[in-house]
Amino acid sequence: MYYPYLRAKQFELLAVREFASLLENDDRKIFPIIEPVKKTFSSLNKAIKILVEKRFPFALIINPQVGEIVGDTALIEDNVLENIKESEFFYPAYIVHAAASYSAIQNHIAEREYRNVMLILSNVGDIDNQDFINLYSNNNIRVIVIEQENRTLKRRLLNSGKSVVLLKDNFNTQKRNSDYLNQCDELFTEEHSFYKDDGYSGFSDYTTIGKDFLEGGRLPYAVAIHLTYKKNQEQVWIRHFVSDTNDDNSNIQGKFGEAAKKAVRFLDEQNMQHRTNILSDQKLFAVQVRSTVFQYQTNQVYHFIHSGEKRNNGFRFAV
Repeated sequence: MYYPYLRAKQFELLAVREFASLLENDDRKIFPIIEPVKKTFSSLNKAIKILVEKRFPFALIINPQVGEIVGDTALIEDNVLENIKESEFFYPAYIVHAAASYSAIQNHIAEREYRNVMLILSNVGDIDNQDFINLYSNNNIRVIVIEQENRTLKRRLLNSGKSVVLLKDNFNTQKRNSDYLNQCDELFTEEHSFYKDDGYSGFSDYTTIGKDFLEGGRLPYAVAIHLTYKKNQEQVWIRHFVSDTNDDNSNIQGKFGEAAKKAVRFLDEQNMQHRTNILSDQKLFAVQVRSTVFQYQTNQVYHFIHSGEKRNNGFRFAV
């Protein structure tokens, strides 16, 4: 099972709506983890509505650690959860770290009568803390995601009867898009091939967005397209295609075209069949800059998630 970790930005939520609507029942090997980051919930509620209607399991983090609503569980519960609390497809998720009150999380689970709870363990500290042990031993905890592989903790969790998932940040984030010119091709992941051998029930990552949370910013000097592809039976690699005219932040569409041509050339050379509309859409150069950025970010998240456990080819466009 693949658990993509998403930050509930609008283009990510649109991608969620698309793959939930299109995937058939026998393709349901994807379990999105969604961390709300905005004070507005319209797009999030639309995505969740479709997930529930399509009987698609998902986890919603109710104590987010980044964005505009850090730790504001009450705001999320008031604006999102009332209509889905009883859904069997909804998994309330808590980020658990060393500074968290384990007993407070346990009490909140009991007060809200949550079932099918997910814990996301991030730098939990002392694993012998009794409150921590009581928390992950709670019968309502179904899935435990561990971000830092601790062999002792892993063994305990695997013996607890819970589903245990390994979360990794596989994307090697660079400070500037132009920096990817120096790292055109690199290993992205092998987890889809070995997670079962390692005892895990699933694997998770931050897709090709990476863990670092950024709230947008100014237009870049360079545009980068990130293509994941299956290099051999066990490994998925990522290749970066960067625009050529990177001296200023003008003509974003033209920069995208430069990067896209390189990506198409690579696909042709490798005889890859996965030619998505991200690169082949002939209307690309007629689209306004803002629409281009937004639509292609949406498409790339969709294609990356859709590759899911099969983990073939996927794209991301960075601006």
